[in-house]
Amino acid sequence: MSTTDTRVIRTEARAKKARSDKPILMTLQIGVPILLLVAWWFASANSTNPYFPPLSEILVEFQKLWIFDKFLSDIVPSMANLVVSYLIAVVIGLLLGILLGLVKPLYWILDPIVQFVRSIPAVALLPIFIGLMGFGNEVRIFAIALASLFPVLISTIDGVRSTEPLLLETARVYRLTRWERLRQVYIPSASPQMFSGALVSLQVAFIVMITSEMMGAARGIGALTLLAQKSFEVKAMWAGIILLGILGYLVNLVFTLVRRRGLSWFIGAQKAASAD
Repeated sequence: MSTTDTRVIRTEARAKKARSDKPILMTLQIGVPILLLVAWWFASANSTNPYFPPLSEILVEFQKLWIFDKFLSDIVPSMANLVVSYLIAVVIGLLLGILLGLVKPLYWILDPIVQFVRSIPAVALLPIFIGLMGFGNEVRIFAIALASLFPVLISTIDGVRSTEPLLLETARVYRLTRWERLRQVYIPSASPQMFSGALVSLQVAFIVMITSEMMGAARGIGALTLLAQKSFEVKAMWAGIILLGILGYLVNLVFTLVRRRGLSWFIGAQKAASAD
């Protein structure tokens, strides 16, 4: 049997095993959260602890509060702030990261400033922003964008600077222009790290969105959850926590789908390399 035949058989065996494992993994992904909810339901069914109400009562409060009453007035503005701030951070982070990754003198000049600013938590600067700019929605957008800028910025810089020299030498041999090298060499090479940084930025943006709403905001998921806690409305507080978990899961799910689409070529190359 030739080496090629052996590789083909090995690849087919791995593909068959992956197909057989997929239903099991999907069942676990769906089944484990359901089991946890069932356990929570029965564990809290007869609870008399005011801070641990029955899950059935929490879900009734969740339906009344977030599905009917506060959806347009609080959920939509919060998610709009998240999307706008995150897109601003990603666009600036990618453009500035590519520039700093390509222009070494500019990188050495600005790197100390970038490292200094990224070391300061944006949450710690929120009181200063509020004092200077007031309690407007612009302050929250600015704080979220600032906090989520640096993960994608640093990842983009590292991705561009770590482009393989062999690829760059090949681009020089074929006499590619700067724009062609950027589009065909630097960006594809750095895109896995760009997406990794963008994922971290998304998680940071979600956290800062909630935190910023807890500091002086009258509306928003974070503001209402904090208000429920201070008012000892425990069921409303638990409903807000559950909503945050659901939204966080959905946001990460959307990002994962976008990442798989954007890096389909990279994921396919990894699978081909592992098959060898």
